[in-house]
Amino acid sequence: MKILQVYKDYFPVIGGMENHIRLIVRGMRQHHPDLDNTVLVTNTARDTVIETLDGARIIKAGRIANISSAPISLDLFNQMRKLSAEADLIHLHFPYPIGELAYLLAGRNKPSLISYHSDIVRQKYLLQLYKPFMLKLLARANAITTSNPNYIQSSPFLKPHAAKCVVIPHGVELDQFAPTPATLARAQALQAQYATPLILFVGLLRYYKGVAYLIEAMQRVPNAQLLIVGKGPEWDALQTQTQALGLAQRVHFLGRVSDEDRLALYHACDVFTLPSIHRSESWGAVQVEALACGKPIVSTELGTGTSWVNQHEQTGLVVQPMNAQALADALNRLLADPMLRQRMGEAGKARAQHELDATIMIDRLATLYRNIVQ
Repeated sequence: MKILQVYKDYFPVIGGMENHIRLIVRGMRQHHPDLDNTVLVTNTARDTVIETLDGARIIKAGRIANISSAPISLDLFNQMRKLSAEADLIHLHFPYPIGELAYLLAGRNKPSLISYHSDIVRQKYLLQLYKPFMLKLLARANAITTSNPNYIQSSPFLKPHAAKCVVIPHGVELDQFAPTPATLARAQALQAQYATPLILFVGLLRYYKGVAYLIEAMQRVPNAQLLIVGKGPEWDALQTQTQALGLAQRVHFLGRVSDEDRLALYHACDVFTLPSIHRSESWGAVQVEALACGKPIVSTELGTGTSWVNQHEQTGLVVQPMNAQALADALNRLLADPMLRQRMGEAGKARAQHELDATIMIDRLATLYRNIVQ
């Protein structure tokens, strides 16, 4: 069976959805080699290139512009017409309006699967223009996957299609988070360097991540250090905020780090936090990574997958978004109670192993592919 995966970017572009699609491609090749994946995305340059990566053909259509985080590629439409003729199933990763329009305009009567990663949240004017096409796309799809049941009920666009929605939680390769002696030694060195307790945030510094509220909360968490891993458009503003609040000695911006250092940071921290403030945060893969490392989490209630992954009073604490005081209270509660942290960390690790391993996700998705094309 030939599957065409469609999105805007693929590795080496780094992001939650890009990582997710790459995991699908690699996992299918390893566990279901009869499912042959081709990936159609845009290039970061103007030329169209064809590569072989992760055992799959990757077509990167030349990009001519970027509007509202959506790469514009005219050749993507040409590539879609050719590739969809070959495919048995089109797997669209939503939202990427250009790729979805290319699919609709190709006019192929091929089965389609939509992985609905997030509502279109910030681009409200774009949504109004795109809405008629989006509704047609959702109606045409044979099935729609979501990472969690919360999103089906909270999304006004998914709820009418609940009957054909299939929950397939996003998995991670849990084995890579098992600590080695070198990892634990590096974690101990980090604890000694920064002093404990340690609070960890990992993610791109974008508007919806809510890191400004986390930094504000640190004024009320007086005995802890916050480590911020990642870069992004909010980098300068967040550093300015940290200086203005007099927190430069306790809030540390580490930027991008190696995979080895990131793993050590997970094992070094006492609490992981994801303080996101908008529905653009539909899942939060970093939470799964923290669970895999046995760490309790403080996250926010967005009506999305964040509070399905991190379950309140079981694997961590869930608080209201845009509320620095609530963040501080939750962090202080966990930091003051080592036994609570241990209990929640163990529960989180068990949850990751039973629900969130990449192999489980790949097997469920392969079954769905075969059910659609039969």
